[in-house]
Amino acid sequence: MSAESTDSRQQAAAAKQVLAGVDPVPGVAKPDAIFRGDSIQRSFGGLVAVDVAHLEIQRNTITALIGPNGAGKTTFFNVITGFDPPNAGTWEFEGHSLARKPAYRVARDGMVRTFQLTKVLSKLTVLENMRLGAQDQRGEGLFSALVPGVWRRQERENTERALELLKKFNLTHVKDEFAGALSGGQRKLLEMARAMMANPTMLMLDEPMAGVNPALTQSLLEHIKELREEGLTIFFIEHDMDMVRDVSDWVVVMAQGSVIAEGSPGHVMRDQVVIDAYLGAHHDVALTESGESLTRKADA
Repeated sequence: MSAESTDSRQQAAAAKQVLAGVDPVPGVAKPDAIFRGDSIQRSFGGLVAVDVAHLEIQRNTITALIGPNGAGKTTFFNVITGFDPPNAGTWEFEGHSLARKPAYRVARDGMVRTFQLTKVLSKLTVLENMRLGAQDQRGEGLFSALVPGVWRRQERENTERALELLKKFNLTHVKDEFAGALSGGQRKLLEMARAMMANPTMLMLDEPMAGVNPALTQSLLEHIKELREEGLTIFFIEHDMDMVRDVSDWVVVMAQGSVIAEGSPGHVMRDQVVIDAYLGAHHDVALTESGESLTRKADA
């Protein structure tokens, strides 16, 4: 194991240990927050889809964002990554404001996301999809594209990086196939691998397990854990509480657009406010730590 890998694992372990001392209350400050957001709002007509007073994400951890159907989770992702304009609010990443920046600038600054419905380019090969994920490609300009000497070396480097990631995500055997021919699970892997081509600091995953067969689900979970061990911060939306409990260091719960709870997976699953949000304030269904009731009711 390299010294760099050892350092990353130690950082991840330390970050997880630090969270153990954080009060499990909505909007709580984190000791080393990589993301901070304040008064983030998004409305559609008279419907307030997102109204997040304050949220911080701890560096080098895996944070899950959960909530019942219509809670505003994906809309929140869309707003902070520049895909949807907010009505109000400010947020910063690594100490720099990202509020109202376009999506491509957010990605360049290190906050890269995937989508619930995969966005692979079906008529390009898997390897070509990977190359597109690289940042600041010299051959993208009209005139520089006509001078191979300007971009050829960088393209070789991008190809080598892409092949390394495809090997890591077990996709080398399909590198020359059209992305449209991949299974749903393989597309999820490809989108995650392509996001890594942008060298993110925080990777945001919108329901990475949705539509993935059980054979690939465990592989995806292991990849997410490995990315955290390599020094990335992971912020992901998920509805399967068994997976959330298995992979997460911290859980944020949204309902009706607002953050209603935060804490460790075990704490959140026992929180009466969370139980009421999923099942209604008047119910007779006991929520066990297995999360079965939450799993039945949760959605994006």
